[in-house]
Amino acid sequence: MAKETPRAKALRLLQKMARMREVNDLGYGECVSCGKTVHWKEADGGHYLPKGASSYWALDERCVHLQCKGCNGFGMKFGTSAQRYTIWMQDMYGSNFVKDMLATKNTIHKLYKADYEEMIKHFNEEIKIQKTRLGD
Repeated sequence: MAKETPRAKALRLLQKMARMREVNDLGYGECVSCGKTVHWKEADGGHYLPKGASSYWALDERCVHLQCKGCNGFGMKFGTSAQRYTIWMQDMYGSNFVKDMLATKNTIHKLYKADYEEMIKHFNEEIKIQKTRLGD
Protein backbone atom coordinates (compact mmCIF):
# COMPACT_ATOMS: atom_id res chain seq x y z
CA MET A 1 0.00 0.00 0.00
CA ALA A 2 1.32 3.42 -0.97
CA LYS A 3 2.06 5.92 1.76
CA GLU A 4 -0.56 8.63 2.15
CA THR A 5 0.66 12.05 1.00
CA PRO A 6 0.44 14.96 3.45
CA ARG A 7 -2.26 16.53 1.24
CA ALA A 8 -4.31 13.33 1.16
CA LYS A 9 -4.00 12.96 4.92
CA ALA A 10 -5.06 16.56 5.52
CA LEU A 11 -8.07 16.12 3.21
CA ARG A 12 -9.10 12.89 4.93
CA LEU A 13 -8.85 14.46 8.39
CA LEU A 14 -10.69 17.62 7.32
CA GLN A 15 -13.55 15.53 5.96
CA LYS A 16 -13.71 13.50 9.18
CA MET A 17 -13.61 16.65 11.32
CA ALA A 18 -16.39 18.26 9.26
CA ARG A 19 -18.61 15.21 9.69
CA MET A 20 -18.02 15.12 13.43
CA ARG A 21 -18.41 18.81 14.22
CA GLU A 22 -21.75 19.15 12.43
CA VAL A 23 -23.68 16.54 14.39
CA ASN A 24 -25.51 16.53 17.69
CA ASP A 25 -24.12 14.81 20.79
CA LEU A 26 -25.66 11.51 19.65
CA GLY A 27 -23.68 11.67 16.40
CA TYR A 28 -26.52 12.62 14.02
CA GLY A 29 -26.73 15.60 11.72
CA GLU A 30 -28.49 16.82 8.59
CA CYS A 31 -27.11 16.58 5.08
CA VAL A 32 -26.50 20.11 3.80
CA SER A 33 -28.01 19.19 0.44
CA CYS A 34 -31.14 17.15 1.20
CA GLY A 35 -31.66 17.52 4.95
CA LYS A 36 -31.62 13.76 5.55
CA THR A 37 -30.59 12.83 9.09
CA VAL A 38 -27.46 10.70 9.04
CA HIS A 39 -24.89 9.45 11.56
CA TRP A 40 -21.46 11.00 11.09
CA LYS A 41 -19.87 7.57 10.53
CA GLU A 42 -22.29 6.93 7.64
CA ALA A 43 -21.89 10.40 6.09
CA ASP A 44 -19.32 12.11 3.91
CA GLY A 45 -17.45 15.33 4.39
CA GLY A 46 -18.62 16.83 1.12
CA HIS A 47 -16.71 19.61 -0.59
CA TYR A 48 -18.78 22.50 -1.91
CA LEU A 49 -16.13 23.02 -4.58
CA PRO A 50 -14.66 19.68 -5.69
CA LYS A 51 -11.35 19.10 -3.93
CA GLY A 52 -9.58 18.34 -7.19
CA ALA A 53 -10.92 21.48 -8.85
CA SER A 54 -9.68 24.10 -6.40
CA SER A 55 -6.35 24.00 -4.61
CA TYR A 56 -7.29 27.35 -3.09
CA TRP A 57 -10.42 26.08 -1.27
CA ALA A 58 -9.84 22.30 -0.95
CA LEU A 59 -8.55 22.47 2.62
CA ASP A 60 -10.64 25.37 3.87
CA GLU A 61 -13.03 24.27 6.63
CA ARG A 62 -15.77 26.47 5.19
CA CYS A 63 -15.80 24.39 2.00
CA VAL A 64 -16.47 21.00 3.65
CA HIS A 65 -19.71 20.00 5.36
CA LEU A 66 -21.76 16.95 6.30
CA GLN A 67 -23.45 15.28 3.34
CA CYS A 68 -25.19 11.95 2.94
CA LYS A 69 -23.40 9.59 0.58
CA GLY A 70 -26.10 9.88 -2.08
CA CYS A 71 -25.86 13.65 -2.30
CA ASN A 72 -22.06 13.73 -2.16
CA GLY A 73 -21.68 11.13 -4.88
CA PHE A 74 -24.22 10.90 -7.66
CA GLY A 75 -26.25 13.90 -6.52
CA MET A 76 -23.43 16.44 -6.86
CA LYS A 77 -22.69 15.41 -10.44
CA PHE A 78 -26.06 14.46 -11.84
CA GLY A 79 -28.74 15.57 -9.39
CA THR A 80 -29.80 18.74 -7.63
CA SER A 81 -27.45 18.38 -4.64
CA ALA A 82 -25.00 21.00 -5.90
CA GLN A 83 -27.74 23.60 -6.27
CA ARG A 84 -29.12 22.84 -2.80
CA TYR A 85 -25.58 22.93 -1.36
CA THR A 86 -25.19 26.41 -2.89
CA ILE A 87 -28.36 27.62 -1.18
CA TRP A 88 -27.13 26.17 2.14
CA MET A 89 -23.74 27.88 1.70
CA GLN A 90 -25.41 31.21 0.94
CA ASP A 91 -27.60 30.88 4.04
CA MET A 92 -24.59 29.90 6.16
CA TYR A 93 -21.91 32.29 4.90
CA GLY A 94 -23.73 34.84 2.75
CA SER A 95 -23.98 35.19 -1.00
CA ASN A 96 -20.92 37.47 -1.24
CA PHE A 97 -18.74 34.78 0.34
CA VAL A 98 -20.06 32.14 -2.08
CA LYS A 99 -19.51 34.51 -5.02
CA ASP A 100 -15.93 35.05 -3.82
CA MET A 101 -15.37 31.30 -3.55
CA LEU A 102 -16.57 30.79 -7.11
CA ALA A 103 -14.54 33.74 -8.41
CA THR A 104 -11.33 32.52 -6.76
CA LYS A 105 -11.70 28.76 -7.19
CA ASN A 106 -9.01 28.62 -9.88
CA THR A 107 -6.48 30.57 -7.83
CA ILE A 108 -3.32 28.54 -7.29
CA HIS A 109 -2.60 27.97 -3.61
CA LYS A 110 0.85 26.46 -3.16
CA LEU A 111 1.18 24.61 0.13
CA TYR A 112 4.34 23.16 1.60
CA LYS A 113 4.92 20.17 3.83
CA ALA A 114 4.97 22.41 6.91
CA ASP A 115 1.58 23.87 5.90
CA TYR A 116 0.07 20.40 5.64
CA GLU A 117 1.63 19.35 8.95
CA GLU A 118 0.08 22.37 10.68
CA MET A 119 -3.33 21.57 9.19
CA ILE A 120 -3.02 17.90 10.15
CA LYS A 121 -2.18 18.93 13.73
CA HIS A 122 -5.17 21.29 13.88
CA PHE A 123 -7.58 18.75 12.38
CA ASN A 124 -6.37 16.00 14.74
CA GLU A 125 -6.85 18.30 17.75
CA GLU A 126 -10.40 19.12 16.66
CA ILE A 127 -11.17 15.43 16.01
CA LYS A 128 -9.96 14.60 19.53
CA ILE A 129 -12.33 17.22 20.98
CA GLN A 130 -15.21 15.87 18.91
CA LYS A 131 -14.46 12.26 19.91
CA THR A 132 -14.69 13.29 23.55
CA ARG A 133 -17.96 15.12 22.91
CA LEU A 134 -19.43 12.18 21.03
CA GLY A 135 -18.17 9.56 23.50
CA ASP A 136 -16.24 7.83 20.77
